[in-house]
Amino acid sequence: MGDAYTPGLTVTRRTVVRKARRLPMPGVVLCQVGQRVAAGDVVARTELPGKVHLLNLANALGCAVDEVDAKLAVRPGGAVRRGGRLASTTSFFGWFRTDVASPIDGTLESVSTVTGQAILREPPVPVEVKAYLDGTVVELLPDEGAVVETDAALVQGIFGLAGEVHAPLVAVATSCKQPLEAGDLTAAHAGKIVIGGARCTLAAMRRAMDLGVTAVIAGGFAYQDVRELLGYDVGVAVTGTEALPTTLVVTEGFGDIAMARATFALLTSFPDRIASVCGATQIRAGVIRPEIIIPHGADQVDEVAPPPGMAVGAPVRCIRAPHFGKLGTIAGLPAPLHTMPSETKVRVVEVALTDGETIVVPRANVEVIER
Repeated sequence: MGDAYTPGLTVTRRTVVRKARRLPMPGVVLCQVGQRVAAGDVVARTELPGKVHLLNLANALGCAVDEVDAKLAVRPGGAVRRGGRLASTTSFFGWFRTDVASPIDGTLESVSTVTGQAILREPPVPVEVKAYLDGTVVELLPDEGAVVETDAALVQGIFGLAGEVHAPLVAVATSCKQPLEAGDLTAAHAGKIVIGGARCTLAAMRRAMDLGVTAVIAGGFAYQDVRELLGYDVGVAVTGTEALPTTLVVTEGFGDIAMARATFALLTSFPDRIASVCGATQIRAGVIRPEIIIPHGADQVDEVAPPPGMAVGAPVRCIRAPHFGKLGTIAGLPAPLHTMPSETKVRVVEVALTDGETIVVPRANVEVIER
């Protein structure tokens, strides 16, 4: 029988994180291999071509196509300003002049000698790619960007909204079971990444956005609140591009779920430390998980043993009903196939839950939590 794939989230105090920072199109790389960079440093820059506008000068001037070139006030390649004269024609023995104004600020790219159509382009849009995390440039991607590496604590979540941010960590909850309420947030949390315990309420998320909180990390969030927050349903797609002023990372799942003790303890052990957070999530092929990265910098961190994987004693989380969201440790890995109520035969795992109960579930129904 083939091997069973067991999904897993990473919750670890120390690991090596490598991030490729790429431009959407070729540009200029602004860093060198071995260079130390901060999360907000720009590592590459390019310019996206501006929006194109079409204007039929022959029609606007009321002349033949072959007469358009002689009536241009700006030659192709020249700069134009909104409302400025682009071309003109005279009538009634030169007594009257008709001007055609540019509809945009930008450049006159070309004028067709066949149709009399002018192509105008708005100014290019500058695009910068930042390092995202404090670390070292270990590889250059010619004309594209760079690879940044850092020694960091890493926590992967279940679901997130909005994109990449970085800010100091501050714990609001005193327990992994404490919900994050709107009243827990004050003006002092502006520009910070706040750590809640259990569910983050919709009111708390809106309060965070009003205050200018950089990111919210919580154990749970109600799915219906996602629609209320965004104004639309989130389907099976990639999140991370939402126009929210505050990034959200949910570590456990939807609903009233307490944050795992190990996750809460890890996050709260780095008070005021600059962390990098991204809410981008994709649950289909090419899985993308929301993440919290806390670079260690020059701090000394004790070496940790490699994660045990699917082994006795490994921490796991149940990811399917009827035990969804429950945490425990692997108590046994029976070798024989087990017949399920559906009459399928699968490999199972014995899990000792934190409440003292021991359950037997298919191995595909749990995920290993790397620590």
